[in-house]
Amino acid sequence: MKQSFLSLRAFLFTALLVVHAAAAPFPGAEWTIAARPEDAGFSGAKLAEARAYSKQIKSAAVMIVHDGVVVDQWGDVTRKLKSHSLRKSFMAFLYGKPVREGLINLDATMADLGIDDVLGLSDEEKKATVRDCLKARSGVYHPANYESKRMQGLKPARHSQKAGVHWYYNNWDFNVLGTIYENATRCGVYDAIENEIARPIGMQDFTAKDGDYVTGPHSMHRAYPFRISARDLARFGLLALHRGTWNGRQVIDPDWVDECVRYHSDAALYSTSGYGYLWWVARDFNKHPHLPHTRIPEGSFSARGAGGHHLLVIPAYNLIIVHRMNTNRSTNTGVGANEFGRLVELILAARLN
Repeated sequence: MKQSFLSLRAFLFTALLVVHAAAAPFPGAEWTIAARPEDAGFSGAKLAEARAYSKQIKSAAVMIVHDGVVVDQWGDVTRKLKSHSLRKSFMAFLYGKPVREGLINLDATMADLGIDDVLGLSDEEKKATVRDCLKARSGVYHPANYESKRMQGLKPARHSQKAGVHWYYNNWDFNVLGTIYENATRCGVYDAIENEIARPIGMQDFTAKDGDYVTGPHSMHRAYPFRISARDLARFGLLALHRGTWNGRQVIDPDWVDECVRYHSDAALYSTSGYGYLWWVARDFNKHPHLPHTRIPEGSFSARGAGGHHLLVIPAYNLIIVHRMNTNRSTNTGVGANEFGRLVELILAARLN
């Protein structure tokens, strides 16, 4: 009888360990790093191929996180590098709280909010809503701060589209969202990122001092880039993977996270599959894949910054991939989607099941 009881207790204890191991952990003060990639379900030999290719394209840092554990990492994951357009996905999540609290109405128009700009907005442009801007569908093609040459080259002619109709990756939309957020919350973007996201999920490096607004004569609305480390970006990805929950605490409303990473627009104009609210989203059967050279399961999503900065979240695999380039140096032109897609292909090929 005693032996049976001991056996049952041992079985239950083992079962609890299995359940605990299967549950996705969250990092504490430091990330948990697998002793070997095989312990986290990846081939070390295959990941060595990914690492070699990463060295070839001059990646500054890479992190691969599976089930909340770092499978492998290389480069300086602690160094704060430019965010570029990664900033936009942070803004998307910041909107969750003021929308829930009624401080921001997604259907409020630019006219309702008193939004204008240097050259003046037309009555049609003022019909654009907050929701249109989150979708990059404002139809406002006024000059914007922090625009790349590519963005300027793809930008439709001013007044050529009605509000809410045409998708175009538009820095005017993204920048005005910062203005609207700060007006509604009376809080600066960088303080909000630190207080609403970075501190609750234990980011190790980011503070509000890592932000530096970009202004210019072209527009009233500032851009809000910042610097962030690979390991902090991976925490943000884990937050997104778990629908805004962090170790039992709801940091971002889960329904809002779902809305942000849901497919809202075809992003063929940028040779990729889809777009949500300031996140790129994977969509099967669109003209272009989410990334070249590899198949990313539908339901995946990513944040992207110029020069090869990527945060890729693949819920189907419980996987996060962070890729950083040293675009702090003006001599480094970065890598494109083709190179990153090839790297992702090599990483996914290392999965053991």
